[in-house]
Amino acid sequence: MLNPFASANTLATSAQHLQTLLLSFHPVILIETVEEERVLTLLQTAIQDMKISLYEWSITQGLLRSHGNENRWVDECAPPGSTKPATLDEKTTDPLEALKYIQAQTQKGVFWLKDFTTHLTDPVVARQFREVVQVLVQRRAAFILTGESIKLPPEIAHDAVYFELKLPGRDELHQAVSDVVRSLMVKNRVQVQIQEQDLQALVQALSGMTLKQARQVIAYAALEDGKLTVSDIERILHRKAQVIREEGVLEYLPLNNQPLYLGGFTGLKRWLARAKVGFTPQARELNLRPPRGILIVGIQGCGKSLAAKAIAQEWKLPLLKLDAGRLYDKYVGESEKNFRQAAILAESMSPTVLWIDEIEKSFSNSDSDSDGGLSRRLFGFFLTWLQEKSQDVFVVATANDISKTPPELFRKGRFDEIFFADLPDAQERGMILKIHLGQRKQPLERFDLATLVKETEGYSGAEIEQAVIVALYNALYLGKSLDTALLIEEIRATIPLSVSRREDLEQLRAIAQERFVSVR
Repeated sequence: MLNPFASANTLATSAQHLQTLLLSFHPVILIETVEEERVLTLLQTAIQDMKISLYEWSITQGLLRSHGNENRWVDECAPPGSTKPATLDEKTTDPLEALKYIQAQTQKGVFWLKDFTTHLTDPVVARQFREVVQVLVQRRAAFILTGESIKLPPEIAHDAVYFELKLPGRDELHQAVSDVVRSLMVKNRVQVQIQEQDLQALVQALSGMTLKQARQVIAYAALEDGKLTVSDIERILHRKAQVIREEGVLEYLPLNNQPLYLGGFTGLKRWLARAKVGFTPQARELNLRPPRGILIVGIQGCGKSLAAKAIAQEWKLPLLKLDAGRLYDKYVGESEKNFRQAAILAESMSPTVLWIDEIEKSFSNSDSDSDGGLSRRLFGFFLTWLQEKSQDVFVVATANDISKTPPELFRKGRFDEIFFADLPDAQERGMILKIHLGQRKQPLERFDLATLVKETEGYSGAEIEQAVIVALYNALYLGKSLDTALLIEEIRATIPLSVSRREDLEQLRAIAQERFVSVR
């Protein structure tokens, strides 16, 4: 059984890190996020023991003041009993006037500026900002700049430090779910039929989502039929898959109850059974780190992708797939940000399996300057993350073309093991034929399996599957049952990669036999 991971108090930890930055004279702190509600809570938590004021600025409301760690704004100028935000000065809706107002203050404070970086393209605003920063350093005050994507002019960037606001941890998600459920029960008469152990599964299903998304999906699931039950977890996972696909470079593949049949791969299965022990409390007591991941090299169609899915299914972990095509962005700096966000999302959903399909397509130009060094930078980030990641993210990388795969990936210690998936042998071809014929409701006694195994020598698992499918279509067209003769006819009409790419396969085998472990 894999470690279920007791939730850490991510809000308290983040607040402590932010407080350290504030106390160490950092005048400009950048937080790339759209979760302004969480930023407010984080800032209020960070400064509650520092005896300083918190201010908020936006282009629509100007400069406002917050007090304590309450979720409401107050000001001496507000009407008695009013909790509506009161602007300190009407002129502060103008970015330049807001900076002048802040510069004129004498007390320590934290000034939260929302979406302010767009105004720093104005040279006058940028100059004023730099002058205020110097004042803030002397005053032990700071700017907090937030936005979906933050880019600073070079003359300002050297004074700034990035603060990573991680996705909500399970403690925050648990609190959000509890609040929504309580509200739905009171206001909407929703029936909640979830026990405490089911609530933990619900929170796990929400990991990787923002608080707003989590609240929305819980409310939708409950209001659709007037009740919240364990069965709603599947609906939540489906919605999470959509959210992750729409917003990033990862694809979320929820677990399902359909069995995955992986013909052969006995050596890999044996290794995985042993590696699974690395996630247990007993391994942690011995200071053993969980396994980082594996690299599977081999010819196309030999089951590498299926192996990644089977690992997640066997370990009952969520599966994330990195889409290399969406990783690269035409805008400078966005590709690195995409990869960073993918890594953060994967860690927020830990324990999980991260599948990087055809990894050579992501980093094949790592030794080339044809893309301005982008692939080399991304590759370096990936290697660092793979080595240093603190959460239980098991990486399954697959590669077809070893000549385009960066040699650094093959260095001992990058992955826990590197496997070679060769063409299936006779026993494995027999298993593959039985799997695909059985899945399509074909009685095995109708076929001469020994002959079919011999006829498919040199064929990959994918090629055998496709031959079965096409032969079945042909049988339906002819109005007869599929038999050995029809299947052999289709097999012989197929030219396998072992023939069309014989030299590549022989070269791959020669390298793999010396350096990699067989999946058999």
